[in-house]
Formats: sequence, C-alpha cells, structure tokens
Amino acid sequence: MDTIPPPASVAADRISALRAAMREVQIDGYLVPHGDEHQGEFNAPYAERLKWLTGFAGSAGTAIVLGDEAAIFVDGRYTLQVRDQVDGALYQYRHMIDEPASAWIAAHAKAGQKIGFDARLHTPAGLARLEEAAMKAGAALLPLPHNLIDQVWPNQPARPRAAVMAYPEKFAGRSSAEKRGLIADVLKGEALGAFFLTALDSIAWLFNIRGGDVEYSPLTYAYALLLADGKAVLFIDPAKISPEVKAHLGPDVRLAAYDGLDHELTALDKSVAVIGLDRDTGSRWAYDRLAAGRKVRVMADPCTALKARKHPAELQGVRDAHVRDGAALSRFLAWLSKEAPKGQLTEITAAERLEQFRAESNTFRGPSFATIAGAAGNGAIVHYRAHPKTAARIHPDMVMLLDSGGQYLDGTTDVTRTFAIGKATAEQKHRFTLVLKGHIALAMARFVKGTTGSQLDALARHALWQEGLDYDHGTGHGVGTYLGVHEGPQRISKVGNAVALEPGMVISNEPGYYKTGEYGIRIENLVAVREAPKPAGAEKALLEFETITLAPIDLNMVEAGLLTSAEKAWLNGYHARVRETLSPLVDAETKAWLATATAAVA
Repeated sequence: MDTIPPPASVAADRISALRAAMREVQIDGYLVPHGDEHQGEFNAPYAERLKWLTGFAGSAGTAIVLGDEAAIFVDGRYTLQVRDQVDGALYQYRHMIDEPASAWIAAHAKAGQKIGFDARLHTPAGLARLEEAAMKAGAALLPLPHNLIDQVWPNQPARPRAAVMAYPEKFAGRSSAEKRGLIADVLKGEALGAFFLTALDSIAWLFNIRGGDVEYSPLTYAYALLLADGKAVLFIDPAKISPEVKAHLGPDVRLAAYDGLDHELTALDKSVAVIGLDRDTGSRWAYDRLAAGRKVRVMADPCTALKARKHPAELQGVRDAHVRDGAALSRFLAWLSKEAPKGQLTEITAAERLEQFRAESNTFRGPSFATIAGAAGNGAIVHYRAHPKTAARIHPDMVMLLDSGGQYLDGTTDVTRTFAIGKATAEQKHRFTLVLKGHIALAMARFVKGTTGSQLDALARHALWQEGLDYDHGTGHGVGTYLGVHEGPQRISKVGNAVALEPGMVISNEPGYYKTGEYGIRIENLVAVREAPKPAGAEKALLEFETITLAPIDLNMVEAGLLTSAEKAWLNGYHARVRETLSPLVDAETKAWLATATAAVA
C-alpha cells in the first residue's frame, strides 16, 4: 500500500462507506484497531485496515467511528505524524495514554447505542476496558461475524502465502523439540493441559521456522496448540509447507489448515480441561471458542520469557550480524560525508543507498523496519517516513537523524545515528551531548539482579531533565534474533514494567530529544544484559550491559566540555572498538574516514 495518506475526498468516501455498512447491520459505531488477528506490530497489506480507512501509517493506533463523529488514538511517537496523515475534519486527534479510547467512548457514546467490533482483532482485556466504558454511557459493544472494513474495501489484498523455511539450529541454539519440551515443562508446572499460541514470533521461535508474510519481520501467519506432553498442532496454510519443512517439524507436530481453526478449536478434546491463552495477542474470538467446555487462563505466553533470554549461539549470531551491519553503516556514513554537502541527495536516496550497502552481505534478508531518515524538522517526527513526493533534500547546515536496521540470518539490528551535515549550531551540539550523556549513563550502568528496565529509565533522562528537557518515547525495547525488531517482555521506559532484566536479553539504548519543526536527536545502540564482576564485599549479584552495535557517534555534534572524564573514557573506548573491529572489513577510503570519525576526545 502507498505510504502517502489518501486525499481528503477519498478518506471521506471511505468513512462514508463504513457508516453505510454500519447502518446495514444496525449498529451505531465501529472499532478499527491497527493490529491484525495476531496483534502484530507490522501487518500484511490485507490487514492494514486502519491505514486504508484513515491514512494513518503508524504501528499503533485505533479509530472509533460513530454515526456523526470519529476519533483516532495514537501514542506519543505519532502525535505529529497523525496530523500529517489523517484529516482533522473527519477525525478528532487523541493521545491514547492521556485521552484513551475508553474515556472517549464513555463521553461520546449515547444510551442504547451498539458499537460493533471484530472479535479477532481485540484481546479480552482490551475489550473489557471498552465494554466498561460503553456500559457507563448506557451503550454496548457487539461482536460482528464479519469485519466491516473487509466488506467495504475494494480490491483488498489477499492474505499472503509466502513459503516457510526451516531455521538452522546453528543459529537457533536449540532444536524445536528441545524448545517444546522446555515450554511443556512450564505448562505442567502451571497445571495447564495446553497453550494456544497466537503470537507469530513465538510460533516462529518455537518451531524454528521463518516466513515472509509480514513486512520487515520473517514471520508466517499461523496459530499453534502446544500440549503439555510437547506435541503440537500447527495451524498454517498447507501451501507454505514444503516436504523439507514438514520433515524438519517432525512427527510430533501435526499440521492443520489455518482456515480450519474454528472447527479444530470447537472439536478440541475436552480432556484438555485447562488451556492457556496469551494475554497480549490472544483474541476474544479465540477465547470464546476455547472456553466452550473448559477453563481458559489468560496469561503471559510462556515462550516469551525464554525467547527473550538468548541462547549463547543466538547471542554470537547477533554480535556477528552487528559487525557486518556496522561495516555497511560505516561505509554509508563515509559516503554520505562526501555526497550530502553537495545538496543533491534526498532522505529517500540516502536510505536506499544504505540498504544497498547492507544488501552486499549474503546473510542480509531486508530491512528490519522502514528506515527513518529525517532531515532537519522531519527528524523531530519520531517515527517519520519519507515519501517520494515529499522527501526533504539534504543540504549543509542541517541535522539529520537516521534510524535503520537489517534482518540478517543470524541477527536483527536496529541503530540510530544523528549527525551534522555541515556545521551544527551551539544549541544542537549542547542537546546532542545531553542525549549522549544519557546514552553513556545507561551503557555504563551496573545494577543488582532483579532490576527492571523502568527502574533504569531515569539514568538516560537525567542530563536532559536537569535542563527541563525530555522525550516522549521509551528508552529501550527488546529485539529478536532474526525475528521482530521489537520484542518483549523487557523494556526500558517510564511506564512501569515488572519484568526484571536477565542475562541474555537484548535491548536498545536510545534516548533522544526533539525540537518540533527544527531537528531531532537520537543515539541508539543495542545492548545485551550480562553478568558483571562481583566486587569484594558485594552482597548481591550484579548485571551490566554489553554494547553490541558498532558504528561511530558523530564527534562533530559533541560538546566535549560537557562530558566527564568517565564519559570521555567510555566514548573513546567504544570508538576504539568500532575502529579496530570494522577497519579490516571496509575499503581504504572508509578506513581513513573511520580513523577520523573515531578519534579520541580529549
């Protein structure tokens, strides 16, 4: 689908078509979430229902359409983007945290109204909040047998049918049978007869398979039922499975049709008295079918915690992928330092050139998300995406933010660098250095076992806070291994999180600062949690971060006088490692550029 929003007249026609469909089924409102049937971050084109209706292309959001008004809810990453992409004459703009959909329903729904929804696209907990809000207004939520957007969307793309590949154990670290055994032990410990898996990355990880159904993530549309004895049923389009993949899955995995799920769940053996369902991705539709004749326990997906703690083989693959990625990124930055001052590049041509450098690796499988190449004011839009008709030209005396990543067979990368094209202003250098101080504070952190990411978040914001500055996004997200670029359950954020950081977890370190209309700053490396040396007299085990990403941080943006001696030592040590690791892998011109770009700060 096109990334540019539809013209106002098209958006008006689409919401009118939806309202006509609402009248046909005698409802007064309709919920349109971003997520697909698996609550994923990135949707296949057929599932981009919110984008088709409103024009909003972000990765999180919801629209509520009533007969005479509508609203769209997005988080802090998208408060600027939503105004560029969605017609304010059709939709009210709302912040989903400060002004949640539940509050809007309570205030705008009228007594006796019915608001429809597709139960496949909502979790039980998410719907419960909305149902309670509707009840306060005297209204009610009503599940519909068919999705109304699907009924009014002409030429809607078909569900993808990309082939599935077996993921080699040398990268995965464990066989699928071993993983199923480990998770089955968890099920038995929780007195569960089975768990119904709905998260696509959990399914890919558990069965050691990868696919191509979802943009930017090597996932395949499937469901799975894992039994407490380690056997499983994989619900998937049979056309995706080759004889080789079937052999890889083995005799303890039965294949069933994705479209036959309704029948299979209805006919599920009643001897499975208690079954688990993922609280984050399991749908109300699945809950209702599983609950017929048995108890359903809505809980954390048991794959998530083990998947987050990377096997040593996975960690080595991640390190190796970042070396290749760092070499490609350094080649790009050296090239950009020559070409950008000429004023002939755009945000898109720069992003395309970076992908070309990455693609020279035979393990590269594509970007891990849409590259954010934001020049000047576009850099202040946290999840900006350039379009050919609107991409800004890069020219001297501007700051550019570049957030990009790659999917490699052995790892997933995500790195942000902010750099000056020409000369940075004193303010830009000052605020860049405040962000860098926060980045270094988190990179150098040591913390006792049991510490959560939310408890560390203030370290990354402290320098900014001292000057009354902040950023409206999380500081760190988990990252998969040739899986999703965003992975839970760990995160570093102001938002409370009870998940402790554990050895083997990979997470981003990405504080930032954004001045609307002028420039954006973000410095992002991926780090792995590891055990730290225990000092004499220590009473508790310590953890620390291993910085995995290898790429220069723009010294032209650094106000060295703001850095402490410890911060300078970290920066110089990091740059020495970048230079020593990457120099043998790049051409002579890039090697010379690297020597300057990683010079020691006095």
